[in-house]
Amino acid sequence: CSENSVLHMTDTLYQLDAHTVKDAEDVSAICRTCVSGAEVTELCGYGEAVTALLSGMTLLFCDGAEGCACADLRKYPERTVAEPENDKVLRGPRVGFTETLTINTALIRRHIRDPRLVTAAHTVGKVSKTDVVVCYMEGRADDAYVKRLSDMIDAAETDSLSMGSESLAECLIKRRRYNPFPKIRYTERPDCVAAHLLEGRVAVMTDNCPSVMILPTSIFDFIQETDDYYLPPPVGTYFRAVRCAVFFLTLFFSPLWYLLISYPDFIPEWLSFIRIREQAGLPVIAQLFVLEFAIDGLKLAALNTPSVLSGSFSIIGGLILGDFAVRVGWFVPDTILYMAFVAIANFSQPSYELGYAFKFMRLLTLALTALFGVWGFCAGAAVFVILITSNVTVGGKSYLYPLIPFSPR
Repeated sequence: CSENSVLHMTDTLYQLDAHTVKDAEDVSAICRTCVSGAEVTELCGYGEAVTALLSGMTLLFCDGAEGCACADLRKYPERTVAEPENDKVLRGPRVGFTETLTINTALIRRHIRDPRLVTAAHTVGKVSKTDVVVCYMEGRADDAYVKRLSDMIDAAETDSLSMGSESLAECLIKRRRYNPFPKIRYTERPDCVAAHLLEGRVAVMTDNCPSVMILPTSIFDFIQETDDYYLPPPVGTYFRAVRCAVFFLTLFFSPLWYLLISYPDFIPEWLSFIRIREQAGLPVIAQLFVLEFAIDGLKLAALNTPSVLSGSFSIIGGLILGDFAVRVGWFVPDTILYMAFVAIANFSQPSYELGYAFKFMRLLTLALTALFGVWGFCAGAAVFVILITSNVTVGGKSYLYPLIPFSPR
């Protein structure tokens, strides 16, 4: 607890006279009329009092009164509201969420100063009893969806939300786990959450986690960036169209190239430069798979590399995967070039989960193309279409909205 707040409340209680205490109906009434600067609630059950005490709240018992009063004087260790590393913008506020719920709700209130902004508190976890807040705009959000989402959060059966919002997401998503496409968008920017709330979305905040979940989320929301809001409509639309085209191109870029070099008769004369003119020790399909896994290995290694050594690590990784691999005869330059394009294009959108969903689809299409040729490539494209059209958001909304169902506005 905050020691200054506790001392202030204690001094206030010492100054009470007998008439004030006698006129009060219960201990909660004493706190409501005599204690300032704190949120005070009345607790009647022993279990509620123990949970509040373990959560860092201050309990006040009064001789002869039933139950106790609970004053929220908590003061958690917290970091500054710095700009998040994975969601930067060219323009806009350099502010990000922290691990404290009170600060996060205040950051949203700073953007939306409207009494219709509702923040409903829930408790999840039999052991952790983690605070979860559902935030929405009354009158703009779908009331039926808000109620359904709140019921799902209350019905979540878990011991602890040890991994924050990701643990809560696993409690909400119980069906169609085979589908790799993400159902929840995460952001650490208050301005992004405020924009989605005004569009009628619902934000779910979890204590001890700076990432806020935005629901419901379609695939077009994952491809959108916060910078799109800070650009003029023609410029923002252009960048979003380029982002969609480049990102969707990564799905079929390497499988289509492999299909064409496997059937040279399909290659037109103006695309003759894509033919492989050198031979390597590994088959082309093996080169593509090895490079896919090598890129992931470099990403994992980069996460565990100190920032001081990141520059040296990038140089060493580039030399090993590039020049040296070609010189020893493992790879041909073509495969490295095409996989480099795919790796760079994956960073054109901010969603980490969506990038790996497309990666899994690309690997599946590559494997089917190597096994069955043209029919395998068509089968991989069909699996992609089936998975993306059959996927639904948390709560049962369409994953392709506003395309399906079509909404021109």
